[in-house]
Amino acid sequence: MRYLGVDYGSKKVGLALSDEAGAMGFPHTIIANTPRLLDELCALIAREGVGAVVVGESRSLAGGENPIAEDARALGGALGERAGVPIYFESEVFTSAEARRTPEKEPKSRAPKKRDAVDARAAALILTSYLTRTYGQTAHND
Repeated sequence: MRYLGVDYGSKKVGLALSDEAGAMGFPHTIIANTPRLLDELCALIAREGVGAVVVGESRSLAGGENPIAEDARALGGALGERAGVPIYFESEVFTSAEARRTPEKEPKSRAPKKRDAVDARAAALILTSYLTRTYGQTAHND
């Protein structure tokens, strides 16, 4: 089964897709957080044959919800209802920092895209973390 990973942000949303076996997440794209976000995610889910979505669970270092957490949970709920797929939440603590440390293979002339790619890489880290943690507990080849 294929999974979609979501790194929710107030301006941009990073997206990652798993391989067909649901074993590992890979950066896919970044989309703007606009009123059409839900439509765009539903279209992607249908186009890519996604069977479940993993949304980054935004928390403070102390473990409490931060300001973006409520919006991310609302998106997850709306997406699950509208797209008809299960929604799971996975901690995203330090994923953006880790994604920034990931070596880039792009030329320096593409620096603005490089900065944007952090959100898609963070989504891939969130997704891979979920898949790794649940592998063996969830059948990935449904």
